[in-house]
Amino acid sequence: MFAREGYPFIIGATVAAAVLFAVALRLRSWPLWLVAFVVTIVAIWVAWFFRDPVRSGERGPGVAIAPADGKVVLIRELDEPTFLGGRAKCVSIFMNVFSVHVNRYPVTGEVRLVTRRPGKFLNAVLEAASLENEQNDVGIDTGRHRVLVRQIAGLIARRIITDPAPGAQAAQGERFGLIRFGSRVDVFLPMDATLRVRLGEHTQAGATVIATLPTS
Repeated sequence: MFAREGYPFIIGATVAAAVLFAVALRLRSWPLWLVAFVVTIVAIWVAWFFRDPVRSGERGPGVAIAPADGKVVLIRELDEPTFLGGRAKCVSIFMNVFSVHVNRYPVTGEVRLVTRRPGKFLNAVLEAASLENEQNDVGIDTGRHRVLVRQIAGLIARRIITDPAPGAQAAQGERFGLIRFGSRVDVFLPMDATLRVRLGEHTQAGATVIATLPTS
């Protein structure tokens, strides 16, 4: 299964490889055979990059799940005035070019905020990327808690795709967007959340529980 945003790239790369093989066969050109082989490898990588695997795992109002595949590179407490309106616990997940890049809702609720902010393209691992890089915010109100997901562009990533609009219903584990070619996703959780991931741990979007949320 592939992300729909990837089909133009997958089709384009596949057609390019097929055309090169056809020309190489007609001209009997070994250099063209080599180029066609390299383009085929690229086409396979492009398809692999845009993979969108079905994910399952623990669900419910008492947990927040990872919105992204990748490595936990930062865990900290900080002020989040945009949506949570105060102190928050923040988990930052870095996606490299080999990660699944589909992003998924960490909780179920109503999307109350969608904002897009232009910015720089610093290395997404850096803490400064949270403030200076191009980014999109998605704020979700569960009825009891507010959770903010921030998609942050990286050094290579130049395209953030965010599907929902304010008023949309967020279903835990369902996809809401994608970032192309390496990036970071920050999750801002309420202070009474209990984190269940550690620095350096790898997460899977829609499967890894990153925090427990009080339900009473």
